[in-house]
Amino acid sequence: MRSIWNGAISFGLVSIPIKLVNATENHSIHFRQIHLADGGRIRYRKVCELDEEEVSGGEIGKAYEDADGTMIPITDEDLAQLPLPTAKTIEIVAFVPADEIDPLQMDAAYYLSANGVPAAKPYTLLREALKRSNKVAVAKYALRGRERLGMLRVVDDVIAMHGLLWPDEIRAPEGVAPDSDVTVRDAELDLADALMDTLGEVDMDSLHDDYREAVEELIAAKASGEAVQPSESKDSGGGKVIDLIAALESSVRAAKKSRGEDEGEGEAENEKDMADVHPIKKKTQQKSTPQKSTGTKKSTASTPKKTTQKKSTSKSTSSAASSKGTSSANSAKKQTSSGSRSTTKKKTATPRKRASA
Repeated sequence: MRSIWNGAISFGLVSIPIKLVNATENHSIHFRQIHLADGGRIRYRKVCELDEEEVSGGEIGKAYEDADGTMIPITDEDLAQLPLPTAKTIEIVAFVPADEIDPLQMDAAYYLSANGVPAAKPYTLLREALKRSNKVAVAKYALRGRERLGMLRVVDDVIAMHGLLWPDEIRAPEGVAPDSDVTVRDAELDLADALMDTLGEVDMDSLHDDYREAVEELIAAKASGEAVQPSESKDSGGGKVIDLIAALESSVRAAKKSRGEDEGEGEAENEKDMADVHPIKKKTQQKSTPQKSTGTKKSTASTPKKTTQKKSTSKSTSSAASSKGTSSANSAKKQTSSGSRSTTKKKTATPRKRASA
């Protein structure tokens, strides 16, 4: 890999000579502009707008356009005279935990290669120190005429540097979130969790650019004179109002199907799980219910005994009272009858005596 910058890492009083190498590459397919009439390539020519003449690269310089349109020329010599301590140095300013770096600041990535044999020892020292501390280094460096911010971390056995945007280059997310308050139900969160679990993890090396492959196949077919068959595009359903629960359930089923899980097997497993779960609940209810019903039966059973005793007591009391009342009534009747009889006898006896006299 070709180095794009040579300098040194400033690590306190330690200086580590390094070479900067691009860690990423662009695999996008680039197209040329052509003239549709004859297929000729369209090229851009640098023309001065004052004399309308084409100028070469050696005749082109830099200038800053002021607000009123005035051009202020800036030469390379002017820029070289500016105090820029990081012109040839990656100056480490702090060591911080990796989670303190906002991913929004991430920019281009580079590999730092030790430049020469003397750089191997301090390079390894910094690499192992970063490994053991579980931290990353925040550094300042200059590249392509401007000072930049970077983050140094260890990738395998190499120190990598990520270019970072300055904090004031990150725009605040104002007006991006939904305006209205939205309430998410627990059932929807449960389905979202199920979808996340179903999708699971992925091997990042297995991911590839499907669109680029399709473009390459299109170019190969056109080059060989083959007819290009239009491919069916999938309807993502964007802009449609959907039932969130139904969409989540469908997504879970689709994710299981894409992972090779048979839907019937999944339903059978669900039925099996349901069969395993529900009887346990019924057994638990049967165990708990009889205890409660037993207590109820006991109390119910004991209550009738008490009421029976009360009823029997009341019956005996009423019978006793009625018997007493009956006996007293009978005795009263007997006394009344005996009294009447004696009175009658006395009344009838007197005339007889008078008659006999």
